[in-house]
Amino acid sequence: MVLACSDAGLRGAWFVGQRHFDGPAPDWRRDDQHPLLQEAAAQLTDWYAGLRHGFTLPLDPAGTPFQQSVWAELARIAYGDTCTYGEVAAALGRPAASRAVGAATGRNPLSIIIPCHRLIGRNGALTGYAGGLDRKRTLLAFEAGAPLETT
Repeated sequence: MVLACSDAGLRGAWFVGQRHFDGPAPDWRRDDQHPLLQEAAAQLTDWYAGLRHGFTLPLDPAGTPFQQSVWAELARIAYGDTCTYGEVAAALGRPAASRAVGAATGRNPLSIIIPCHRLIGRNGALTGYAGGLDRKRTLLAFEAGAPLETT
């Protein structure tokens, strides 16, 4: 994963090759010693090891107010649970905005940390995931107790 932060918090956690992430911006600088990036990497390592089910990091994702509201709602979905796009739209007071929720979810810059992989279609179908449907399927299975398979 690629991690990025601002002075206010973690700005991004992207899978390499993830849709809507073209790689580091030209003005980014690498800092393997940055305390927040080290903590984020440690918490992600613990999550992947099954030692952690949530994150305690200051977050600073860039997005529109609507995207921010969707991401805040996604952050409420508990480890091992799923929610539908329609349920998120209803929780935001916009029950007809399922497609907009999907679009905002696709732009989530904090994969795993804001758990957009826990969002499913109303019939339980695995729909859309910027990290790829195979990865989404693997993450949901992992949270259900299956061993994490890496490819």
